[in-house]
Amino acid sequence: MPPAPDPAPPAPAGPRRADSWVRWRTAAERALYGEGGFFVRERPAAHFRTSVHASPLFATAVARLLDRVDAALGRPAQLAFVDMAAGGGELAAGVLGALPAARAGRVRVHAVDLGPRPAGLDPRVTWSDRPPRDVVGLLLANEWLDNVPVDVAAPGPDGVPRYVEVRPRDGAERLGGPLDAEDAAWLARWWPLPEDAPAGWRAELGAPREAAWREAAATLRAGLAVAVDYGHVSGGRPLGGTLTGYRDGRQVRPVPDGSTDLTSHVAMDALPGTLTTQRAALRALGVSGTRPPLSLASADPAGYVRALASAGEAAELTAPDGLGAFLWLATPRDPRCEHLLP
Repeated sequence: MPPAPDPAPPAPAGPRRADSWVRWRTAAERALYGEGGFFVRERPAAHFRTSVHASPLFATAVARLLDRVDAALGRPAQLAFVDMAAGGGELAAGVLGALPAARAGRVRVHAVDLGPRPAGLDPRVTWSDRPPRDVVGLLLANEWLDNVPVDVAAPGPDGVPRYVEVRPRDGAERLGGPLDAEDAAWLARWWPLPEDAPAGWRAELGAPREAAWREAAATLRAGLAVAVDYGHVSGGRPLGGTLTGYRDGRQVRPVPDGSTDLTSHVAMDALPGTLTTQRAALRALGVSGTRPPLSLASADPAGYVRALASAGEAAELTAPDGLGAFLWLATPRDPRCEHLLP
């Protein structure tokens, strides 16, 4: 999974780095993407399940969106699909497999991830640790921005927001210094500290994610960039923040020692683009959880079973209290690619 484009602020050097108090962004950058970091050595599918792993219907829907981008751009001679944070390459391979044969030859599929290329991945998929530049097509980042490291803020005794510092070896926390001008401005604009902030109020400072998304989207000369993630918007920010860890399919305490995934929900409305839910986006792309008619069971029993299984997978992808609540951010890189999603 690729790191944020801008490195986190340097932490104090020395042999006892694991015992040094550092800001969360620095600690998470090292723990996830540093030498021997979690995402350098681990595949996401081994620890958590995304929409890509839930059903091949997700890749089919993304292939339909790619076709919409292709049509909007007038069917260019070469079209790119860029899978940011590709993990094991499942989405890249799924989209390639879902393309009509007549169009597959025009499409260049790029998987972007820090991990090594998976064995057995379709040789037509290009593997790199950075997205290609100056391409035309669709860039999709599924559950990437939640892993772009950010700092955490909490009010001090004087009510002024300060950075939360963490000790990497055990995840212990303490309050650090006041926010710099950029983070203070971001907090005031997007996640303001209420005057009557309850005990335990925290915020994740999203400026690095905004920068990461702008840089990723800018690699497209024309087309559409889409970020899919669990997130929140103004008026619905979580009072205690959302920073947490995952390991072996279970939620765990966030300890930045390299042993777990570290993730926090994304302030999606702070990013450039328009928002919709996964439920609305996938339905617009032909993914429906409607059960097949019972009459099909007698006319074509095998077909009925297949249709029923597909409907169950579609229902999971679009469930309003589950994966369907994910937010899709659409950032067009060409006026012709506006309004391709609801």
